[in-house]
Formats: sequence, C-alpha cells, structure tokens
Amino acid sequence: MPAPELVIFDCDGVLVDSEVIAARVEAEVLTKAGYEIDAAEVSERFAGLTFTDMLLRIEAETGLPLQASIIARTEELIDKRLAAEVRPIEGARQAVASVTGPRCICSNSSTKRVKLSLTRAGLMPLFEGLIFSGLEIPSKRTKPAPDVFLHAAETLKADPKQSFVIEDSVHGVTGAKAAGMRVIGFTGAAHSYPGHADRLTEAGAETVIRRWAEFPAVLAALSEWAEPL
Repeated sequence: MPAPELVIFDCDGVLVDSEVIAARVEAEVLTKAGYEIDAAEVSERFAGLTFTDMLLRIEAETGLPLQASIIARTEELIDKRLAAEVRPIEGARQAVASVTGPRCICSNSSTKRVKLSLTRAGLMPLFEGLIFSGLEIPSKRTKPAPDVFLHAAETLKADPKQSFVIEDSVHGVTGAKAAGMRVIGFTGAAHSYPGHADRLTEAGAETVIRRWAEFPAVLAALSEWAEPL
C-alpha cells in the first residue's frame, strides 16, 4: 500500500502512561464495593473499556449490583490522579512527529480527559482538533465497536483500508480490525503484562512494538507490504 492516508493513535497506554493510574483507582473502588480485584487484573481483563462497560461486564459475570453512583466518583478520582501523575511514554513525541501525513487520536476516554492527559504530558500541540472520543460520536458506541475509528476516517476523508492504528488493548485492536484498518500493537506502558503481545496479535495486530523508537521503521515497512490475507 502507499503511504497511510491516516495514522490513528490510542491515547491511554499508548501516548501517555495513564492506564496503570486508572487501573489502580478502579481496583480500589471495585474492591471497596465488594468485588475484590487488583490493578494488574483490571489492566489485563479490562484495558481499553470504559469504566461503565467494565461494571456491566462484572455485573453480568457475578450478579453483584454495583451502584451507578460509583461511576462519577471513580471518573473524578481518575481525573485528579491523572492531573497530578500522568507522564508521556518515552519516545511518544518523536514517534508522533515522525508521521508526516494525517494523524489523530481515537479514544474511549472523554475529549476532556484526553486533553488533560496530553496537556500534562506536553503532547497536546500535536493533536489540536484531532481527538475523537467514542463517548461523543453520534452512535456513542465505544471500542470494541469500530464506530470511533470509522467516524475519524470519514471526518478526515481517509480510506479505512489505507489507515493504520496503534493500540495497546485487545478491545482497541478488535475495534480497529472491525473498521477494516491495519493495526500495530503497543506494549511499552507500565500496565503491560506477561502475554500482552500475544493477546494483541491474536486479536489481529500485524506486529507488536514495545518501544516507540521502533515505530517509524515498522510503519514504513508495513506500508510497503500488502495486508496479510
């Protein structure tokens, strides 16, 4: 394929090391609510999902009624922790800057939270006007649905089949593949776990990188190759 028409980055756990912060808060809240879980398990099982979707899956699994009121409280706690603690993942700025064509972010976080994290990490100037939240698109269907990826491609007039996505979660990879896009997995954040790369590959990532320094060469190489059948 020629140069990508669009390169889409996930934010949390790809550009900023925020997944581990959110997982700690979510584990604390869920344990206090009666569902004992640690941050590592939250990351492995639920990374890439909204907290609301996480609660729905837990309720379906256990029958444990979890009060909707904890959603707002949890989101507020996460925002406070992010504002104080979040950092860019090493090499993210240089990797994003290496993309000479159109780029954007597709996230399951709100635009407000993405901007908060990017600003704190010094990455916001790279994505002004280029943030798409699954929570805020017309369908409001978040990953693993493909909607946010397709919405971004339509808005930026890119062919999904000529677009690449960089994702750290199985749910994100699943959504991007369902959108007809090609996916590079990323495992360089603090929440990564044993077998992470294998799970991303099984979900449809063509390759997986651990360091952003690998990204320009990998993107260039994949752009030269046709998508595997």
